[in-house]
Amino acid sequence: MATVRETTYDLLRALGMTTVFGNPGSTEEPFLADFPADFRYVHALQEASAVAMADGYAQATGRPAHVNLHTAPGLGNGMGNLVTAWHNRTPLIVTAGQQTRRMLLLEPRLASPRAVELSQPYVKWAHEPARAQDIPAAFMRAYATAVQPPAGPVFLSLPLDDWEQPADGTPEVRSVATRYAPDPARLRDFAAEVAASRSPVLVLGGAVDSAGAWPAAVALAERLAAPVWAAPAPERAPFPEDHPHFRGVLPYAIGPLGEALRGHDTVLVVGAPVFRYYPHVPGEYLPAGTRLLHVTDDPQESARAPVGDSLLADPGLALAALVDLLPAADRPPPPPRPAPGPPEAGPPPSADALFAALARHWPPDGVLVQETPSNLAALRRRLRITRPASYFTMASGGLGFGLPAAVGIALAERDTGRNRPVVAVIGDGSLHYSVQALWTAARLRLPLAVVVPVNQQYAILKSFAELKHTPGVPGLDLPGLDVTAVARGYGCAATVVEEPDRLGDALRAALAADRPSVLPVPISTEVPPLL
Repeated sequence: MATVRETTYDLLRALGMTTVFGNPGSTEEPFLADFPADFRYVHALQEASAVAMADGYAQATGRPAHVNLHTAPGLGNGMGNLVTAWHNRTPLIVTAGQQTRRMLLLEPRLASPRAVELSQPYVKWAHEPARAQDIPAAFMRAYATAVQPPAGPVFLSLPLDDWEQPADGTPEVRSVATRYAPDPARLRDFAAEVAASRSPVLVLGGAVDSAGAWPAAVALAERLAAPVWAAPAPERAPFPEDHPHFRGVLPYAIGPLGEALRGHDTVLVVGAPVFRYYPHVPGEYLPAGTRLLHVTDDPQESARAPVGDSLLADPGLALAALVDLLPAADRPPPPPRPAPGPPEAGPPPSADALFAALARHWPPDGVLVQETPSNLAALRRRLRITRPASYFTMASGGLGFGLPAAVGIALAERDTGRNRPVVAVIGDGSLHYSVQALWTAARLRLPLAVVVPVNQQYAILKSFAELKHTPGVPGLDLPGLDVTAVARGYGCAATVVEEPDRLGDALRAALAADRPSVLPVPISTEVPPLL
């Protein structure tokens, strides 16, 4: 008779989930014992890195990923990036070992007495099976839950003595819907409102990119002759940023965002929350007389919006349907966004100068993964994303996602055969949140280029301190960090780029290498404004 472990591996094969991200622990060893030859274990040195690698891999492949953590401490280590996976809406099956059932009443060492609660509220479903025989079916339910909209992580706590128990049989492998169409009557109401609008504007979010809906978004913008904004702090790029209708990324504070929408009588938001605010800068959510229409596949996102009428639908299906319903507008197209002026001269170079050089040498099919909060405005100003599925960052605002996510994305590029070059831009402060991911990248021999703007400070926190008038905050400087030595210690190549003009040669060499390369670039320590 087949065991629970054998049956579970058969199910994972049938679901196409033969890659496991993790860091092994004693409570996981019975699951990992005699690891099947047709499976691959992606070894991270810390659970936070494992979760973010799985997140990046799932987003880049478009399929759910499995990450295996170590009981309560390991889940605790991974929670920061589990929060990010929740906000990124990434389909993950997160499993963690649990102590032997026969000892759980005693709460022994490495038991997780409230494992299900520990993962909440940042999972769609959390479960510890009542019987060993329920584990395979729990995996099937976890898969179905993770991929249905809104996609997201799920959690299973699995006692270590369950795996060798006899199974009841393999659960039926089921398919589930991952998209749903808009209500036709409400969609027509939305279309009529937009058609009657004097000056509509589109605000698009990362879910447009996840849905593969760039063509529909472009078609709708051109049909309406409407400007297009990216919603605040987007985790993915929703629109080609070289398109003449693109205006940029909206500010993420209430007052400035409302002001940016002034002059528009209808705001159509698709695939984004309304809105992702950060510092509290008071003001009106919308200018007087402006109506907001919100298309989302997340009922919670719809319910918590402070303004607007909502339509529940897959963003891609809704955009395509609106293109069919709306007539071409009889108005001139919006004027193109002005190009930024030349960056300030160094030394040391400004972030603008660094990213202007990066843009000059950007590979045409490159994928950008960024986690450089204080330099983000300069990066987005200089480097425009022109292809879908080519920009990834964290929706949560929490650090430690970018570097390991880039490892997962680079692995996905190799596994899918696309082999697009992946470049991570990670601040020197952010780098050290999940720096262990460099070791995994080196072991996998991924040609990942990691550009590190080095300003030796948490400049984003200094910007926030200036905005909120909180002087004298300790711990905002980062002296004595040797990024080059750390990178080499993990098995990476490392070259300090002293001047932006030398970045092109260093980047080309990094992307042609057979291992990851870290490229620290010293930049100005000037603190940019938060807004």
